[in-house]
Amino acid sequence: MASRPLRLAYAGLTLLGAVVFGALLYPYVVKPPRPAPPRALAAAAMPEPADAPGAAQPAARPGELPTVPAERPLFALADATGRRHSISEWDGKALVVNFWATWCAPCRRELPLLNRLAAEFASRGIQVLGVAVDFVADVRAFTHDYPVAYPILIGEQDGLDAARAYGVATMAFPFTAFSDARGRIITVHMGELHEREARTILGIVLEVDAGRLTPAQARAALAIALAAQPDA
Repeated sequence: MASRPLRLAYAGLTLLGAVVFGALLYPYVVKPPRPAPPRALAAAAMPEPADAPGAAQPAARPGELPTVPAERPLFALADATGRRHSISEWDGKALVVNFWATWCAPCRRELPLLNRLAAEFASRGIQVLGVAVDFVADVRAFTHDYPVAYPILIGEQDGLDAARAYGVATMAFPFTAFSDARGRIITVHMGELHEREARTILGIVLEVDAGRLTPAQARAALAIALAAQPDA
């Protein structure tokens, strides 16, 4: 039978071994939680630069359509020289009103097409009009380098108000409103305008102006014609 001092020595060694073994196992069994990394802002939640007019407005959801009024709204905006124009100056013409901004890439891609349409359809009673929701200085600089062949009106908050008057409550540039010579809105095209779409819409607007279609019939014909076109 072991003596008392020997038993105490065994007990001490056992306790020491347990402490050492436990210290070795602790990092693997009881892992302290790592500090959480800082939360990254989602790209969609990042605010637009504060100096971009309309940047704080949410974008339209894919497939979302505006609630379009029956008649062309009345508004007035200044041009690049500061002269104020009412849209009523173009009464009696079918209007293609394109809302855009210099910082919008699809808007810039549309400009050559809009220039061509403005030149081609002017003799047929169709007027192209641009509404830049942007700073005057930026529009002046842009149009100096990239000439635009149709009138451009410019507005910041008042430009946004004009856009909302067309039923577009959430800003998604570009968008283009088409109205007939009597000021009745035929359609509002959301997103970049492509040549096949533009010519289809303008052909139907001309049919309305000729009295061969009512606006309601024109919208029904447009829905069928545009649905049949391949994606741009």
